Amino acid sequence: MSSAPTPGARFRAALAAERPLQIVGAINAYAALLARRAGFRALYLSGAGVANHSYGIPDTGETTLEDVLVDARRIARRVDLPLLVDIDTGWDDPTAAVRAMGAAGMAAVHLEDQVPAKLCGHLPGKQLVPAAEMVDRVRAAVAGKPNRDFVVMARTDAAANEGVPAAITRAQAYVAAGADMIFAEALPTLGDYRHFAAAVPVPVLANLTEFGRTPYFTVEQLRDAGIALVLYPLSASRAAAAASLAVYGAIRRDGTQSGVVDRMQTRTDLYETLGYKPKP
Repeated sequence: MSSAPTPGARFRAALAAERPLQIVGAINAYAALLARRAGFRALYLSGAGVANHSYGIPDTGETTLEDVLVDARRIARRVDLPLLVDIDTGWDDPTAAVRAMGAAGMAAVHLEDQVPAKLCGHLPGKQLVPAAEMVDRVRAAVAGKPNRDFVVMARTDAAANEGVPAAITRAQAYVAAGADMIFAEALPTLGDYRHFAAAVPVPVLANLTEFGRTPYFTVEQLRDAGIALVLYPLSASRAAAAASLAVYGAIRRDGTQSGVVDRMQTRTDLYETLGYKPKP
C-alpha cells in the first residue's frame, strides 16, 4: 500500500501542475475554505496576517513561533491544500522552527534576511543581516526539514537596499546553502524578475502585495519572465477589512444593518462553504 503524499510533495505537485503557481493568503481556516472553493492549489499564512489580524499589532517581529503555529495548525487541520508559512527570520532557531512547522503538517516555510526586528518588505528602512549570517539561517532551516519534500524558501529583501544584482548574488548563496526556492521581495520591474529567474537555479516567487513596490503584474507577464510562483499574501483580508469597516459604519450611522445586508454572505452560502447541512 502506498503512503499518502507529504504536504511538501503536494506543494511541489501543485507547482508542477500550474506555472506560475498562484498562492493566496488565508488568515484563518474559514478564509482557507473560501480560497479552496475559488480553485486555488496552495495557500499562504503571512506573518503580517498573524500579527495584524490575530493580535492587532503591526508586523515588526513581535509575534513568536507559537503565535504563528496556532493559526497554521487551524488552517492545516481544516483544509487539505498545501500551506506555505512565513517564519520571519526563524526566531533565533530556524532548525526548531522548521521542525515545528513540519510536525504541524505544513508544506513549506520561508525565512528572510532582515534583522530580527523586521519590517514589511515593501517599507523603507529595512535592515539586512550580512549574507553569511543568512546562509547560516538557511543551513539551520534545512537541517530541520522533516523530509526531502518539505520546502525551505529563502527570502531576500536586498533589492531595495543593495540593488537587484546584489540580491541575485545573495539568492545564489542561499541556494548553495540548501534553499529549495527563492522569494524575491519588492522587485519593481518585469525585467528585474526576468534577470532574477534566469540567474537563480531554483523556482523564484514574486510577491504581489498591494500598495507596495511591485506593480500588479499578470500571471502571463510573470510566466514570460520565468517566475514560478506568484503570491497574493493579504488581498482577501484587505478587502474583508474594508468591507467590515463599511458595514460597522453603516450600522452605527443608520441604527440598522438593512442598508448593507446585500453586501453580506448569506447563511446558505456560509453553510455551503462549511459543508454543513442542518437538519430540516
